[in-house]
Amino acid sequence: MKDDLHYVQHILECIERIQRYCVEGESAFLGSDLLQDAVLRNLQILAESTQRLSQGIKSACPGVGWRELAGFRNVLVHDYMGVNP
Repeated sequence: MKDDLHYVQHILECIERIQRYCVEGESAFLGSDLLQDAVLRNLQILAESTQRLSQGIKSACPGVGWRELAGFRNVLVHDYMGVNP
C-alpha cells in the first residue's frame, strides 16, 4: 500500500499541470480538445488520489469536501459523456 505522501504528491502534480495547461485562459481551453483532455485526465487522477488517502489525513482536513471529490471522480469516470467543459 502506498503512503499518503505519494498521493499528496500526485495531487500537487495534477494541480500544477492543470494550472500550467490553463495559463492561456478559458477561451484557449475551450478551443482545444487536447487541453480539455489533459485537464480532465489530471482532474480524474487528482480525484482518484484523494480517495486513496488515509482516513487520518482526511480527518485532519475536515474543510475539504472529500465526499464531493469522490462524487466528482465518479462523474469523470462513469458519466464522462455528461461532462461539459
